[in-house]
Amino acid sequence: MSLAVKGLGVCYGNTAVVRGVDWSAPQGGRVIALAGANGAGKSSTLRAIAGLCRMGGEVWLDGENLAEMSLAQRARRVAYMPQSLPQATSLTVYESVLSTLRIACPHWSSAQVHARIPEVLQALGLESLALRALSTLSGGQRQMAGLAQLLARSPRLLLLDEPTSALDVRWQLQLLQALRTHVAMHQTLCVMAVHDLNLAARFCDEMLLMAEGQLLASGPPANVLTPALLHQAYGVEARVERCSRGMPVVLADAASLFTN
Repeated sequence: MSLAVKGLGVCYGNTAVVRGVDWSAPQGGRVIALAGANGAGKSSTLRAIAGLCRMGGEVWLDGENLAEMSLAQRARRVAYMPQSLPQATSLTVYESVLSTLRIACPHWSSAQVHARIPEVLQALGLESLALRALSTLSGGQRQMAGLAQLLARSPRLLLLDEPTSALDVRWQLQLLQALRTHVAMHQTLCVMAVHDLNLAARFCDEMLLMAEGQLLASGPPANVLTPALLHQAYGVEARVERCSRGMPVVLADAASLFTN
């Protein structure tokens, strides 16, 4: 599969929050981190690709222009998870995924639906919560349930806005491990906004670094996470060292004034 973003721009009123983003992913099976300071344009970029706000430019998925698809066609190919948690309803986790599949995948048989749900819950470590009502779950557990609803549909493109924000360390690892397994198995793409650069360096194949609505750098995390780029994007004095496993580790020492 492939994804190509060409001249992406987003304005709110007269204010441009994303400007001229060009980027492409020529193959699937990859998890891509979208990083940058607060207000850099990460969430607006994800919402634009998902078709949830007006945008300039083009987004092509598997050679098709997303803007030319119907809402139903786009929804089958692209799944978006916002920062906000799923509503705390009386539906169980199992029922919430079932409801999503009935709406998003009406062409699936009942056997397909009921076979798919346990697969996804097991992959995310949610089997023990399957019969728990969403209203009884913690924020982090509801966030995982929301991800289960998305993964169950097997979309071509996953867009996740800070999916680890409400999770403790164990659930962060569970989520990211499950995402990597999912995209590799289905050869899909996942683009997720992240704040934890060290988690991104460990689990993501590529990093997009934004600053002031523009794409500042892209490439393998080890190439993007440099003291100079971190200073430009975040306004921090930082070191990038290697852990015992050879992974880059960002150590931010002090805040400084932005220079860009």
